[in-house]
Amino acid sequence: MFLIIQFLLPLLLLSTSSSSSSFASASTSSNATTIYEVLRNYGLPMGLFPKGVKDFEVDDDGRFWVHLDQACNAKFENELHYDRNVSGSLSKGMIDALTGLDAQDLFLWLHVKSIRVDIPTSGLIYFDVGAASKQFALTLFESPPECVAIQSQDDADADAFRIGDVSEVQFGRLRYQPEQGTSGRDVL
Repeated sequence: MFLIIQFLLPLLLLSTSSSSSSFASASTSSNATTIYEVLRNYGLPMGLFPKGVKDFEVDDDGRFWVHLDQACNAKFENELHYDRNVSGSLSKGMIDALTGLDAQDLFLWLHVKSIRVDIPTSGLIYFDVGAASKQFALTLFESPPECVAIQSQDDADADAFRIGDVSEVQFGRLRYQPEQGTSGRDVL
């Protein structure tokens, strides 16, 4: 009998602790009715997503998905581009494994891989783009920004300004499209 209790007690405690930890993480997001409340519950500023987000999901483990009516750009100190679908993983003071968000720096658009704030706050927010990170004042992200809709990739390709084989497409990116049957020597 003692042997059975000694074996079952740790299992019972383990299952109790895992269910209480999943309840804690679920309560972080399940009580929130907007993505902005979810961000605040995770210690992040509400202005990381544009105004008007109505369609979102957050799992108990912090994985989230936000759907926008259309892709758009928002201006902070730099410009951010939001795809129609943005996803990632939330943890206290951080969004990791981020997809669907690009930041412009000078003339380059860089994929944002993660966003974090210091806890306790230093007044800064950090955007990680892989090889580098950029810091901004946290006050820039206090409230959700207006987001200007942009053309879809298909519309941009159809309406693109063409000079030879170079097309100016979506939000200032240049793309080279070689014609079939030509080589690099033919272009020059």
